Amino acid sequence: MIKSLIVAKSINHVIGNQGKLPWHMPVDMKHFKKLTMGHHVIMGRKTFESIPNGLPGRVMIVLSTQPNYEAKSAIVLPHFEDALKIAASSNEEEVFIAGGATIYQEAIPWIDKIYLTVIEENIAGDTFFPILDAADWEVKSNLYHPADIKHEYGCNFITLERCK
Repeated sequence: MIKSLIVAKSINHVIGNQGKLPWHMPVDMKHFKKLTMGHHVIMGRKTFESIPNGLPGRVMIVLSTQPNYEAKSAIVLPHFEDALKIAASSNEEEVFIAGGATIYQEAIPWIDKIYLTVIEENIAGDTFFPILDAADWEVKSNLYHPADIKHEYGCNFITLERCK
């Protein structure tokens, strides 16, 4: 099973502000949906709670250490390794880790691939993506989307694979 991390971050590594995405990028949302549809998606409780309608068409696994935490339409587990086991036991081909910052930090040592959207702007925020060691990752693709009437910022869709 391929273990993939999927994230959008600004140039200055911001991924969130006050529990929300600090930008509106429909092209990135479409990219996220296309990649994750039909797959297991692992996320932390705060990330899950920031998605009002959940993620239809995906098996959502929410990581929470809160006893008795319940998440409608999601599997709740306390440990990242348990989430990977659930996905693997379902014959998942590729599982996606979708945040937040603490979950990304925990997941990085396990990850084979990163789908990274870099918003081409320094943006204010309070939640950050960890800085990756470039020596561990190889760029497999990089596609630029310019700013336009629907997108205040340009962005790069970058696929990274762990160096063997």
